[in-house]
Amino acid sequence: MATINTAYKSLYFELKSYEELGITMIMNGYEASPLQIVLAHMIREVGTYMRDYQMNDNGGLETLAFHEVHDVDDY
Repeated sequence: MATINTAYKSLYFELKSYEELGITMIMNGYEASPLQIVLAHMIREVGTYMRDYQMNDNGGLETLAFHEVHDVDDY
């Protein structure tokens, strides 16, 4: 169980650092905080989230989006 908690803590601190850099985070089309994203990952029973890195004109990260991904068998 400690490994799972460590993974979520690691994800939170990663996303928090993006937030501190002013990078917008989106989950399923809506702006979300690092905590909201981590909680969504924690309660997720089926499927997962795919990351989409959107760059600005200078090649820097502008937006980090998370999109729900379901297996065909999930439906």
